[in-house]
Amino acid sequence: MIVTGKHISRRTLLRGLGAAVALPVLDAMAPALSKAADVTKKVSPNRMAFVYVPNGIDMRNWTPEALGRTFTLPKILQPLAPVQDDILVLTGLMDHNAMALGDGPGDHARASASFLTGVHPKKTAGSDISVGISVDQVAAQKAGKATRFASLELGCEDGHLAGNCDSGYSCAYVNSISWRTPTVPNPPEVNPRAVFERLFGSDEDGANPAARIRNARLDQSILDAVSDDTRRLEAGLGATDRRKLDEYLTAVREVERQVQMVEKQAAENSLATPNMAKPDGIPLDYAEHAQLMFNLMTLAFQTDLTRISTFMMAREGSTRPYREIGVPEGHHGLSHHRNDPALMDKIAQINTYHMEQFAYFLRKLKNTPDGDGSLLDHTMLVYGSGISDGNRHNHDDLPVLFAGGSRMFRTGRHLRFTESTPVANLYLSMLDAMGVETAQLGDSQGRLNYLSDLT
Repeated sequence: MIVTGKHISRRTLLRGLGAAVALPVLDAMAPALSKAADVTKKVSPNRMAFVYVPNGIDMRNWTPEALGRTFTLPKILQPLAPVQDDILVLTGLMDHNAMALGDGPGDHARASASFLTGVHPKKTAGSDISVGISVDQVAAQKAGKATRFASLELGCEDGHLAGNCDSGYSCAYVNSISWRTPTVPNPPEVNPRAVFERLFGSDEDGANPAARIRNARLDQSILDAVSDDTRRLEAGLGATDRRKLDEYLTAVREVERQVQMVEKQAAENSLATPNMAKPDGIPLDYAEHAQLMFNLMTLAFQTDLTRISTFMMAREGSTRPYREIGVPEGHHGLSHHRNDPALMDKIAQINTYHMEQFAYFLRKLKNTPDGDGSLLDHTMLVYGSGISDGNRHNHDDLPVLFAGGSRMFRTGRHLRFTESTPVANLYLSMLDAMGVETAQLGDSQGRLNYLSDLT
């Protein structure tokens, strides 16, 4: 890291009419003559994110045969080949509180509600919902104080929070994995435009958001609003920082361009199909939607706007078809495959398609410099589902994948844990790495062993 004589605050924003664009890590953010190790420690915080997939997994094509570092990626995990050294496949974890425990049907609602809380949700379709505080929000209560946004909740499928969505369980349970309090869910935002405006819009003028949206529809850039601030900043930067800033602003503009293109296409499609369900700003193509949301999460981490995020690839119990990969049937219906190999193969197709989007995100993080490594090195990610086999609705031996966080854990391995090990144990270990000391989370029984072992 090059240390310059000019110091820029890590909280510096490029400001303009209705815009506030955060900056990536620059050398000029290091105090003059500071030791590189101290600087890196200061500007490279640990981060965490949780990516949830619904309806279980085709476990035949998920679990590697070999343990340790010699494992071969099964079919569903093959998209992760370029980042295999950056993942941990964790076999044997369970979510006991997603089980019925006397409450009868409702496995989908319990799966998503308890996945990050480790708490059995109250069975109700009314407003008296109750589950527990999720791990992301436990972290946000402390780490979130250092960032503009305590946490960021994203998704690819909209849903309601009221009503009965699963055998007497409230829709709030199937549409949220993040819970601020036991009775307050954090529903995911599915509209890329809304996320972009939240990240890069200014809160100083209540009239500005509408003006920014009008400019966006005219294909004008939010970066135009901060151009004067950008020129002033560039004038005082060294060559390396100017290059970093240019690369970052190019990435912001590319995401903004993608959002604008989606809105334009949605508007054109709405003229042809006025009854379409998708609102403006949400891509019709699933992969485009997921990757755009992952791009936004990357920018949020890169600029330290937040250090904590959750992402629902689809709501639990989702009936979405995936015609773009040759699967016209609804996902949930297929998950009740009755051990029919043809139906199970289609589930594997959906699972692999979801994994391709996650792999895109991991590569994005790995290719984004951050301090003494990459964003992936400093970001702990969990990918998984609260249901193992969708046909059995079982909640033991969950499909759980850990990625990134090489500064905290030893990745590139397949680990198998003893039966009935709570998945919440993993979260306690992650909270420790975030500097958030927590004695208990849901049904946790301690920290998860072997995450930092060399072998």
